[in-house]
Amino acid sequence: MKDLKEILEERILVLDGAMGTMLQRHKFTEEDFRGERFKDWPVPVQGNNDLLSLTQPEAIKEVHRLYFAAGADIVETNTFSGTTIAMADYEMEELVYELNYESAKIAKEVADEFTAKEPHKPRFVAGSIGPTNRTASMSPDVNDPGYRAVTFDELRIAYKLQVEALVDGGSDILLVETVFDTLNAKAALFAIEEVKEERNKDIPIMVSGTITDASGRTLSGQTAEAFLVSISHIPMLTVGFNCALGADQLTPHLEVLASKAEFGVSAHPNAGLPNAFGEYDETPEQMASQIKEYLDKSLVNIVGGCCGTTPEHIKAIADMAKNYKPRTIGAVVS
Repeated sequence: MKDLKEILEERILVLDGAMGTMLQRHKFTEEDFRGERFKDWPVPVQGNNDLLSLTQPEAIKEVHRLYFAAGADIVETNTFSGTTIAMADYEMEELVYELNYESAKIAKEVADEFTAKEPHKPRFVAGSIGPTNRTASMSPDVNDPGYRAVTFDELRIAYKLQVEALVDGGSDILLVETVFDTLNAKAALFAIEEVKEERNKDIPIMVSGTITDASGRTLSGQTAEAFLVSISHIPMLTVGFNCALGADQLTPHLEVLASKAEFGVSAHPNAGLPNAFGEYDETPEQMASQIKEYLDKSLVNIVGGCCGTTPEHIKAIADMAKNYKPRTIGAVVS
């Protein structure tokens, strides 16, 4: 079977859409989140989507199946909050290894099902590594700008546990995503490099930042080019952007990456911007028509969806992407 890098040079790969959007359709209650195993857990757990890999694994499997059936080449594990730092909210730090391992195993089982049915279109699993709910670059206390809620080393240790479990569970790729603070991302990348060295195993890395508003900067203040420069010392499969903005607002920032990056470029935007109720209204057709600009301009190698996107959105994107050639990797414009 061809490896991922070879496939990436031949065609545009499609990433899945939102896990949370799909899980919300189930309207899971506190009892559903708890299941039998956690029925006496001392704190509320509703909203801890990562926990559903243990208590509602069939629901997670079904989401992966729907995205692969819609045309996705890569699905993300249900582990966006899978660190001891984020799980502290639910007093579930000791479950972190199991949550990540089981989530990767579930996704890999479904990927293998589809690869067996369509060997010409192998399916892959990206271990999702979210940004945590703390920032290493900025103070959460306006009265104490020097204060930090987390250290680089605390992040590195937390990420390393997550990475080990994602790799053990069968992830083909590690996706450091929704990066709003590049220092957090550097801790994750440092942890990944440690695991790769200790295990003598090369595993492709995707890094995806998030531009938080119309200023065109990440939350920690970096432009697209500064973000790229500050992580480019790590060998990556792709660098890109996801979340926060809709597809059309992301175009100028992807243009910067596409002209400067020696790696592949990825994009998985939201289905537009949220409405007054925090919901996403952009239809699959609207979103695909905006993503067409990425393809016309040869900006991307991997494309998918973030908040508000569904298998219908991914199908519309996949149907269009198959008619285009991917961006040439290494074609840097000075």
